[in-house]
Amino acid sequence: MTLHWAHVAASYALAALGLGALALGAWLRHRAARRRLAALDPRAAARDGAA
Repeated sequence: MTLHWAHVAASYALAALGLGALALGAWLRHRAARRRLAALDPRAAARDGAA
């Protein structure tokens, strides 16, 4: 593998890691927002009691 292709492979790996980190962060924020919304929703107790 030439030096050029080593750089290409490294840049693809860094891009994949960066996008994976962004996806993980979005998933964690979504999970936290769902918990926060459930805690603040006054109708949540009525839904939980009816279920």
